[in-house]
Amino acid sequence: MRAVLEAAGITDVLAKNLGSANPTNVVKATFKALATLREPIAVAKTRGISLKKVFNG
Repeated sequence: MRAVLEAAGITDVLAKNLGSANPTNVVKATFKALATLREPIAVAKTRGISLKKVFNG
């Protein structure tokens, strides 16, 4: 996971693999996770809360 994100230019990464240690599956899961990320504004609209509350809880 770290190698994929560092290749994309993201250097400050804190993550943990749960499940498979197979490198192919880890790369596939990393790409799937990155593809499903949402914008904070979309999350706020979906939850019906303010953007500030999304970040501060």
